[in-house]
Amino acid sequence: MISLLKEKNPEFILDIATGTGDLALEATKLNPKQIIGIDLSSEMLAIGRKKVAARKLAEIIQLLEGDSENLFLESNKFDAVTVGFGVRNFENLDLGLKEIYRVMKQGGVFVILEFSRPKAFPVKQLYDFYFRRICPVLGKMISKDTSAYSYLYESVKAFPEGNQMLRHLEEAGFKETKWMPLTFGIASIYVGVK
Repeated sequence: MISLLKEKNPEFILDIATGTGDLALEATKLNPKQIIGIDLSSEMLAIGRKKVAARKLAEIIQLLEGDSENLFLESNKFDAVTVGFGVRNFENLDLGLKEIYRVMKQGGVFVILEFSRPKAFPVKQLYDFYFRRICPVLGKMISKDTSAYSYLYESVKAFPEGNQMLRHLEEAGFKETKWMPLTFGIASIYVGVK
């Protein structure tokens, strides 16, 4: 995902649904001037800030609490925007995509990494079995909360993928859209240019 941005040499990067900041930290390999990570969860951001401080990157990475569908950031600022496994959680996908488009510079690149559903036998059957039967049990053992892990499967199932997702990107204004299935279709990368 980060390597797709390499040739663009982005100076200003926005990481939406940054969580604990792992993707923002990975993006430092691109040598940007600034990375802003946005997330709704103050608890996850607190963990991310500790990681940023431990790696002495606080001058480059700023992790802020905010909503992807109502960004408090200026228009036409970012050379690149990333979202890793967070777009399917947007309450209003189209509104979130339009906000991302607004804050990007002309020619900026938007890269999404998101779960998708494999189609080929036997990967599809194994994937469904794992997410419906194994993942909730593991989730209950680890976090005592099966609902969060059941939600994961349901959110992936409900999320638009492939060409349908490309249509959402294009309706938001993005061009040069691409869809790249990964690992037999378990995840996908989507790219759009402003």
